[in-house]
Amino acid sequence: MNQTLLPQIGPVLETLSIVGTFVFAASGALAAARLRQTLVTFAFFALVTGVGGGTVRDLLIGAPVFWVRDAVPAIACMLAALLVWCTPRRWWSDSALDWLDAVGLAAFAVYGAAKAMSYGVPPLVAAMMGVVTGCVGGIMRDLLAGEPSIVLRPELYVTAAALASGLFVFLRWLGLDVPVAGLIAACLGFLLRAVAMRRGLALPHYRSQD
Repeated sequence: MNQTLLPQIGPVLETLSIVGTFVFAASGALAAARLRQTLVTFAFFALVTGVGGGTVRDLLIGAPVFWVRDAVPAIACMLAALLVWCTPRRWWSDSALDWLDAVGLAAFAVYGAAKAMSYGVPPLVAAMMGVVTGCVGGIMRDLLAGEPSIVLRPELYVTAAALASGLFVFLRWLGLDVPVAGLIAACLGFLLRAVAMRRGLALPHYRSQD
């Protein structure tokens, strides 16, 4: 990864990226576990879920695809798949996938926005790239598993990603250091998603005027 092109990406955000990759990959492996699939399928689900959003982001902003240039994210995905494969199903509650997804959503939304900004993407679009980074992997996982997409559930999801990425961009505009802005934004994005899951928070639905 060319560090001259990524002046904003420091150790805190790199850590967020790896954490997001691992937990998203674990959620993909859990989806495969629910379907009682083979270890190879576990690994495939984990990889697609863990790197899917970041791959789309990198292609859109003209960056080298991160996991092709650096083996660490792919290794993290394989380790997550192996961890889920080697542990009894009873260790994972039915809501474990949702909670892992919530952590990955917040971490990836912040990292995606930061990376887009470091490539000269305008702030508003950078925030959108954060949403893409956070949401696309989960969408791919649900499509592979044949489940209703997580973004179509009633409780807040995309909104939580938008809060995390948008808040990071805003805090950077205010002059906060990258690590501080990143941690605040990721924590609040995760908190919103957690409250939404626990309380069933949702935005108003569209109602036709027929």
